[in-house]
Amino acid sequence: MWLLLLACASAPPSPAPPVAPVASAPPASAPPAATPPPSRPPPVGIFPASERVVSIADLHGDPAAALAGLRLAGLVDAEGRWSGGAATLVQTGDTTDRGPDSKGVLALLRRLQSEAAAAGGRVISLLGNHEVMNMMGDWRYVSPEDLKGYGGEMERRFAYSAKGEDGAWLRGSPATAKVGDSVFVHGGIDARWAALGIDGINAAIRDGIDARQKPQILGDDGPLWNRSFALVASEAAVCDALTQTLAALDAARMVVGHTVQEDGRIRSRCEGRLWLTDTGASAHYGGHTSALEIRGGAVTPLHP
Repeated sequence: MWLLLLACASAPPSPAPPVAPVASAPPASAPPAATPPPSRPPPVGIFPASERVVSIADLHGDPAAALAGLRLAGLVDAEGRWSGGAATLVQTGDTTDRGPDSKGVLALLRRLQSEAAAAGGRVISLLGNHEVMNMMGDWRYVSPEDLKGYGGEMERRFAYSAKGEDGAWLRGSPATAKVGDSVFVHGGIDARWAALGIDGINAAIRDGIDARQKPQILGDDGPLWNRSFALVASEAAVCDALTQTLAALDAARMVVGHTVQEDGRIRSRCEGRLWLTDTGASAHYGGHTSALEIRGGAVTPLHP
């Protein structure tokens, strides 16, 4: 018996088949863990002063409305080509939804971005709440015509993905921009978010889109949804909040869209330090063409 045991002990053990650790596999019902997006610098949001800055607000899938506003401001010619020279155009978001042709509006802005750069000018296209909704799969306001323009639902979903033409371009666009001493944003920036700075706001919003979650900065009081600067009746309350924001961002004024002005006219508050520029330019809201021009310290609303 002892000899048999010694013989067994001296023989090399047979290799055991590999066994995967049970703890490494999630339960069958659990979703796969999300891979965190790679760290990237935020989209460029701070630009040098320009001799002439023009801002155009919500376009909502209406290329004709976009061209009407651009012609009013002298930024495109009769054929829709850039004619603004060294001017800076800031489009404050909501290019998509409601109207029939979001694809056409985005294609127009991309083309003008290239043409303006070649002429020494600049086109800055900001994210609004509707661009972010589309990238994150919220299609409540997509019109049937808009869906057809992309070739169908599957094609449109790909277009707004990170690999699609529109989605890739939008993910590289800032949510807020500062040109000289003017801050531009879709909804409005209160002191809470102003403390992040322009780059911090852009990074936080882009990270929320990448993660396909809805952090607080994409909520109702975030820069893309905030309506308090337009709707709060108390001028003192609005101007106090605005003063804090402008001080944090070292700016002289803030220009916003998002909230349609019922009379179709650009309106200012706080002695010209706040400009409300969504006049309902798209046909969906009545086609009230407008633009805002900033030359040095002079700010001029443009209407037909």
